[in-house]
Amino acid sequence: MPANAPAPGDDDPLGVHGVVPPTVTAFHEDESLDVETTADHARFVVDRGAHGVFPLGTNGEFPLLSGDERDRVVEAVVGEVGGDVPVIAGVGAPSTRQTVAHAEHAESVGADGVVVVTPYYYPLDREAAVRHYERVCAAVDLPVYVYHIPSKTGNELSLDALDALAEIENLVGLKDSSKDVPWLGQAIDAHPELTFLAGSDSLLAPGLDLGCSGMVSAVANAFPELVVDLYEAYDDGDVARAKDIQSTVYDVRSALKRGPYMAGVKTALDLRGFYAGPLRSPLRGMDAEDRAALEADLADLDLL
Repeated sequence: MPANAPAPGDDDPLGVHGVVPPTVTAFHEDESLDVETTADHARFVVDRGAHGVFPLGTNGEFPLLSGDERDRVVEAVVGEVGGDVPVIAGVGAPSTRQTVAHAEHAESVGADGVVVVTPYYYPLDREAAVRHYERVCAAVDLPVYVYHIPSKTGNELSLDALDALAEIENLVGLKDSSKDVPWLGQAIDAHPELTFLAGSDSLLAPGLDLGCSGMVSAVANAFPELVVDLYEAYDDGDVARAKDIQSTVYDVRSALKRGPYMAGVKTALDLRGFYAGPLRSPLRGMDAEDRAALEADLADLDLL
């Protein structure tokens, strides 16, 4: 458990803290699912110090997978690193029915917890959002973590809605990717019983300052050592060093964001010698010019 970094919430039986990468989903060249390399990537980050893994987050390209493919990813990751670190599997879907089915499957194959993104495409009012989480939580005995990313889902949770969600017995935490620092600060202040995870690489050290016990970091998919060093420096009480590393993370984040959306992480992994295949269409990879520029940036940062 943490020494100086914020502790997870008392309601969280997993005590999720530290670095929890949103692991990638690997594909073969024809874009078919590569479950073996997907599992290998979970092992890659765990062997480099990650404190947990979150398959089927945004970096896991979960909206582009079929239901069966999503189930196979969870099975593969649990089979590879389950028992070594907590596996909190992404199970969110536009419908409550789909979400419950994914959550029940994750529980049946040994996931330690589930992460439930707010339903997307259709707008939800407070009552619909609360009912959705009540039904998912009632369907499983696992700890449930909310994934709050309104820029992608179109649905933002109010602080009042979070108050209602916090009353659900096995809803134990929230991964916040809103980048709304005042919202996050108020949420943490109001609900110290919940575990909060910073969901943006722009807010790793600042998230710890606010009270997040951990960080779901895309940069950690490619450079887990860097983000683990940040967390461990903070937990050792060396906040100045943690913030120096955060400065490097800002540079890495900027480098990864060149070129098409989502292309940076898999390209950086490839430059490290871990090939996770292409992105699934309609996402697309970097062209040669962007790849060369990314390689130069990462070399300048002594990360290759």
